[in-house]
Amino acid sequence: MRWIRPTSRLAIYLRDGMACAWCGFAIEDGAVLTLDHCKPRIKGGTNEPSNLVTSCVKCNCSRQDRSMSSFAKSVSKYSMSNAKDIINHIAVTRKQDLSKYRKEAKDLMKRRGTVGTTLESAIAQM
Repeated sequence: MRWIRPTSRLAIYLRDGMACAWCGFAIEDGAVLTLDHCKPRIKGGTNEPSNLVTSCVKCNCSRQDRSMSSFAKSVSKYSMSNAKDIINHIAVTRKQDLSKYRKEAKDLMKRRGTVGTTLESAIAQM
């Protein structure tokens, strides 16, 4: 997890509503969250926040280096959304300004510690 600053990681989780951008599985449902590269690094993707979305472990591991549209079609078979809605949601999410979420992430981490303890606190409060 050292490839991205903890506050940036938490800010992306907050931007994405603490839920998987692909299937919608959320922390209050028991999701273990990770970050997924929209354009995989193996295909030239970067670690910029605009190329990252929150993903549950199941989606991140099963996506591998498949295209977004191909994976969205696969996810739509077991989620409540169709592939087009998943892609549109991700497109809108990635365009959001991360600065307000970074401020919120810094404040949360200042009060609660690491990203892990912050997520645990958020789950406990739900």
